[in-house]
Amino acid sequence: MNTNLTTERPTFVTHLECSMTGERYEADQLHNLSRVGRPLLVRYDLDAVKAAWPRDTLVTRETDLWRWRELLPVRDTANIVSLGEIETPLVPIPASGGATVLVKDEGRLPTGSFKARGLVMAVAMAKELGVTRIAMPTNGNAGAALAAYATRCGIETIVFCPDDTPEVNVREIALQGARVWRVNGLIDDCGAIVAKGAAEGRWFDFSTLKEPYRIEGKKTMGLELAAQFGWKLPDAIFYPTGGGTGLIGMWKAFDELERLGWIGPERPRMYAVQASGCAPIVRAFEAGEEHAERWEDASTVAAGIRVPKAVGDFLILRAVRESGGRALAVGDPAILRAVDDCAKKDGMLLCPEGGATLAAYKQALADGVVDEDERVVLFNCATGLKYPMPAADRTLDRHKEIDFGAL
Repeated sequence: MNTNLTTERPTFVTHLECSMTGERYEADQLHNLSRVGRPLLVRYDLDAVKAAWPRDTLVTRETDLWRWRELLPVRDTANIVSLGEIETPLVPIPASGGATVLVKDEGRLPTGSFKARGLVMAVAMAKELGVTRIAMPTNGNAGAALAAYATRCGIETIVFCPDDTPEVNVREIALQGARVWRVNGLIDDCGAIVAKGAAEGRWFDFSTLKEPYRIEGKKTMGLELAAQFGWKLPDAIFYPTGGGTGLIGMWKAFDELERLGWIGPERPRMYAVQASGCAPIVRAFEAGEEHAERWEDASTVAAGIRVPKAVGDFLILRAVRESGGRALAVGDPAILRAVDDCAKKDGMLLCPEGGATLAAYKQALADGVVDEDERVVLFNCATGLKYPMPAADRTLDRHKEIDFGAL
């Protein structure tokens, strides 16, 4: 049994804070967005954490998501829900990426994607705060993670997804206990349905960044990276960016770790990677804007980053700019080539969104944006096994003579 789930701990959450205005909100109450319609951030008594939790004690704990419990919001450990959230590995891809490139393979997590990080935390807090019914829009993997964790702790779940969501995602959502509906629109159209139902009191809105706790789960990616790199962060991170929760969460994690004295002030350059068929953050970054306008007629093979408008757009852009990074767009042909290259050269099957980070890295390298000797992390956000693959239709007739030379 994972002892991290039963260990008593003090509580370090102090309050919630509007990410735009800094207005303070009470913890231990149910919240969606702030009064100005922006995400709420969880704040901790980091001085108390520092006094109670020496860094060297981390090595005595199992290397899972819950080893970071002092920097997570769940107060009562009885409310933790888990399906085995491991620390994901950093995998070299020397043939397709280069000698200094590592892939953080989030496909090893429950339900096969990094959405498990955010949803396990959000569902645990929903349980703690008495939520009984949840609804959420999804492009696939988030809905699967929500269905799994909510079902595990008895919360009713309704999920809305675009009608071209990958079939495997729709079926796994349904199989894991949620009611799933296909909608003839994009994810923000699904989100509008969720918002309307929430306004009528039918359910709690679990849309990306519309509750405070998914960021806290996703920030564990940044905490893990710091530990895996020996408390000296990589030079650059390429992150597939739709709603951007993970990028925002990692930036928050780095700040908290520095305030604890666990890392120094150095930061990785953060590269927000989007598909050229849906690149609102890239367009806003290049225009010097603080917010991103909705991207019309969004289309890409990388469904997970097909998010026409992100509620946390200014937080993504702020992290990218403060880090000295960029927002980058890559086309579907480059994405598919990167997936093919990594599979055939390094034996690693990326999801399309992960392929986008490899394609963006290659372009950044060619453009001189990154150097080949820099330590770079690419995020593969889900197992490639969930996505369509090229046909493999060669056959042999065992009753006929086989020409082994032609094999």
